[in-house]
Amino acid sequence: MCTNLFLSYSDTTSIFCFIFSIGQHVINLFVQYTPYQLFEGSWQDPNVRKSYAERCFCLIDEYAPGFSSSVVGYDMLTPPDLEREFGLTGGNIFHGAMGLDSLFLMRPAKGWSDYGTPVKGLYLCGSGAHSGGGVMGAPGRNAASIVLEDLKAK
Repeated sequence: MCTNLFLSYSDTTSIFCFIFSIGQHVINLFVQYTPYQLFEGSWQDPNVRKSYAERCFCLIDEYAPGFSSSVVGYDMLTPPDLEREFGLTGGNIFHGAMGLDSLFLMRPAKGWSDYGTPVKGLYLCGSGAHSGGGVMGAPGRNAASIVLEDLKAK
């Protein structure tokens, strides 16, 4: 049994139908809480990467038998890859941990949860702001509301 993984799976076949043959699919796997630094090995080691991918596929096999044997290729972005390619510190797509110490009035830090900053006209609207990443567009919408309120107050 493959345990200790939190996977999000999406089949993007209907969107990217132009890049594969009929009967094939393109999927996206998002594995949350993948460590930046491993207890053993390195993300630079192709065998470690392959083993991790196989572990993810194994978990899908539990719900969709035969999935692993149907994979014809894959690409993997580990936390260090995300940091290097997209500038995400620690490879964290949420711009910081989503722990109890960094949510609600503490996101991104105490006193900064209202989207404004000490710099006039500069607002926080990304995953690092309340309500955090994974809530599609909520920080941006919330920050835009504050910007509009500030503009009306002038």
